[in-house]
Amino acid sequence: MTEELLTPPTMFRFPDAAVGMAALDDAGLLDGDWNFITASHTHALDVISTISRGGELDEDGNVITPPEVLEGWHINYRGEVPDEWLQYAVTPQNPVRVFF
Repeated sequence: MTEELLTPPTMFRFPDAAVGMAALDDAGLLDGDWNFITASHTHALDVISTISRGGELDEDGNVITPPEVLEGWHINYRGEVPDEWLQYAVTPQNPVRVFF
């Protein structure tokens, strides 16, 4: 196990999926078919994507109140962080998903 994987994961919120996917591609974290490379000896990647909270459905599954869609496109990452990603790092008080 490398030292990078012993560090806490970092959470990122990119402005949208296009920016996030471009960042992953630039970092070599997408394969030739644009699939996520979620783990290796040097990294671990947890793609969350869009986050929604709340909302209400009736008993038939129809939307009564739509969920709130939070801004951005989200990932958790463990490994050496590309400098270009630092501007997108976030520290939510109540993370939607915790990545170990």
